[in-house]
Amino acid sequence: MTCHDLQQTQTFFFSYFDFFFSQGIKGTSKQTSTMPEFQTLQPEGRVLHRSKRDWMWRQFFLSEEYMGNNYQYVGKLRSDKDRGDGTTRYVLSGEGAGTIFRIDEKSGDLHATQRLDREEKASYTLQAQAFNKNTGLPLEPATEFIVKIHDINDNEPKFTKDVYTASVPEMSDVGTFVIEVNATDADDASYGNSARLVYSILQGQPYFSVEPETGIVRIALSNMDREVRKDYQVVIQAKDMAGQMGGLSGTTMVNVTLTDVNDSPPRFAYSSYHLSTYESAEIGFTVGRIKANDGDEGQNAEMKYRIVEGDGKDSLDIITDEVTQEGIIVVRKQLDYESRRVYTIKVEVTNTHTDPNFLHLGPFSDTATVKVTAKDVDEPPVFSRPQFVIEVNEDTPKGSIIGTVTAWDPDAMDYPVQFAIDQHTDPERLFHIDSKNGSITTLKSLDREVSKWHNISVLASEINNPRQRSRVPVLIKVLDVNDNAPEFAMSYDTFVCENVKAGQIIQTISAIDTDEPLIGHKFVFSLSTSNPNFTIFDNEDNTAKILTRRSGFNRQEVSAYYLPVVISDNDYPIQSSTSTLTIRVCSCDSTGSMRSCSVDALLLSAGLSTGALVAILLCIVILLMIVVLFSALRRQRRKEPLIISKEDVRDNVVSYNDEGGGEEDTQAFDIGTLRHPEVMDSNKLRRDIIPEMLFPYHRPSPMNECSDVRDFISSRLQENDTDPSAPPYDSLATYAYEGNGSVAESLSSLESSVMEGDHEYDYLSTWGPQFKKLADMYIGKDTCTSGLTN
Repeated sequence: MTCHDLQQTQTFFFSYFDFFFSQGIKGTSKQTSTMPEFQTLQPEGRVLHRSKRDWMWRQFFLSEEYMGNNYQYVGKLRSDKDRGDGTTRYVLSGEGAGTIFRIDEKSGDLHATQRLDREEKASYTLQAQAFNKNTGLPLEPATEFIVKIHDINDNEPKFTKDVYTASVPEMSDVGTFVIEVNATDADDASYGNSARLVYSILQGQPYFSVEPETGIVRIALSNMDREVRKDYQVVIQAKDMAGQMGGLSGTTMVNVTLTDVNDSPPRFAYSSYHLSTYESAEIGFTVGRIKANDGDEGQNAEMKYRIVEGDGKDSLDIITDEVTQEGIIVVRKQLDYESRRVYTIKVEVTNTHTDPNFLHLGPFSDTATVKVTAKDVDEPPVFSRPQFVIEVNEDTPKGSIIGTVTAWDPDAMDYPVQFAIDQHTDPERLFHIDSKNGSITTLKSLDREVSKWHNISVLASEINNPRQRSRVPVLIKVLDVNDNAPEFAMSYDTFVCENVKAGQIIQTISAIDTDEPLIGHKFVFSLSTSNPNFTIFDNEDNTAKILTRRSGFNRQEVSAYYLPVVISDNDYPIQSSTSTLTIRVCSCDSTGSMRSCSVDALLLSAGLSTGALVAILLCIVILLMIVVLFSALRRQRRKEPLIISKEDVRDNVVSYNDEGGGEEDTQAFDIGTLRHPEVMDSNKLRRDIIPEMLFPYHRPSPMNECSDVRDFISSRLQENDTDPSAPPYDSLATYAYEGNGSVAESLSSLESSVMEGDHEYDYLSTWGPQFKKLADMYIGKDTCTSGLTN
């Protein structure tokens, strides 16, 4: 049996069932029929009268989504007054008559011409009437009947949301409600199981479960810990046909987040912490920070620290940082290096808020030992803040003081502090700091649109010991001033059709402003002068529309129009600019789509003529030829430099003293000098040690008696080993005597000064910033040498 036959059989069955059902109801009715009566003669000669209905139908059934090639048969309409002689004509009216439903005028067969969808319309009400073909008169009054569409399972369940979001506290009990998901099915819920849904979980076991009938998602696993896993993705399926095989299904995603409860006690990472600070640290000075780890978050992770015991309890204190949840160790009483080197305290951390339901997971506290070592060394200057934040308007004139950095020497002597800016952090030389009072001034004008922040480092050093220095970051925030006018947000390619009508929108423009107002941008658009061709309409949302004021443009007469648009902001002082919008005249079709525009208009929109473009290209070609020629000449003239690196500079020692004629010259070297060292110049100094000796040392007098050369060298070696002024490295001392020096003396600059300390280089610092690097090199060297000799 084909699908068409099956549907016809189903339709016939329902029609037949409804017919008999109606007959049964009619049979019990006491109403009098107006139709002719059929007479039947009985054997006894008694005439029986039976009333008939005018129509033998009242309701038809039709399956939806019919897939057959032919029209779907609905049923047969037949009047009792139809004698079958072909004089009866059936007429159909009502919903879908003539379009959806078609009736055979002769036979009364009713067909559906279209595939019907019950979800769009479940039933159709129609009227049928029989007429006499010859007279055109109705044989009987019109009768109404209903065609009902039977549902098939052709719609899958759909959830109300594609993605659900839910949260549930961690460590919740099994069965805790999470969320309820809902799905709907467009099929008929009153007929069969097409719309009967069953929920199941496809992803998310064993953590979650879903109730099949209600779609309620619940916790299925106990002791779910947020610190182990916080987010879960659960996939829920809804299947119709009561979940039976062959049913349609739909799915949705549920993102479940475990919210935090206070189930994690705070714990220190180490049982002991070691910190150090100078003994001159002032009261309140931060020695260091310690922090306990708490897996919770928010209020459940808030902690407080306190000192419970220790010999440093009177000298140290701990403060809780509410933001970072750290314990800040600070100086409570001045430390004394001479009386105590190490201060020990025992610190306890506890949760500020606890949950009674999870106290069995405690204790919600922990302890650690903190040892603070006091250092007795020369301390570098200390800044008053860990970092300085300075705000300055971008229109501040150069040379203005924008802020001050303060620092002091924590040593007992309290030497003055001098300030300097690390030039590596200020390569553009935008700022200058007063070396005495730490005031920072601008050397150039600042522009917020170029850089909103300038991060520099300020160095502070003691005047008596420049090597003791410290640095602090100085964050300079450039505040915005309304010094930039708004302009077009982009380059617009605007055209107007020749057949345009008046009042038509041809372009929507917007603006941008590099300034940053406190409230927000509010631009006002207007035309600089009245224009007969175009007008502007401000949308009051930072956009504006360009409209035509007349209809009909001719690109032969004018190929492009230039519309000056004035854009103003609402900040103080008000800034405005005029931007020109180039509007090309183009040929368009009836729908307003551009066909073509003149070449001249395209060149004018770019602001360049053809001659100008040719001139620019010619200049570029000439420049490229010059660059290639210059590169070729450079390669030909390239030579190896005499000195490859600027740092490879040496003094060349050249001796002009003729000391003899080689092996035949017996006066140049005499072994007897070693046997008579008294002839050596006792005032001659060694060059491998610093002339200013740290300890007074007197060289012993030469040996009176003539001793062996080996004994002489051994004695000199012992003297060098015990000499406290000798350098701390191995050196080779040569005792060969080569005679007196040359009369011409040496021309080298290596011995131009007896001691490097003869020169004072302090005057270099007064020559200006150009000589600052040279001054730092020589003054620092001089200071280092003085430190060794004092």
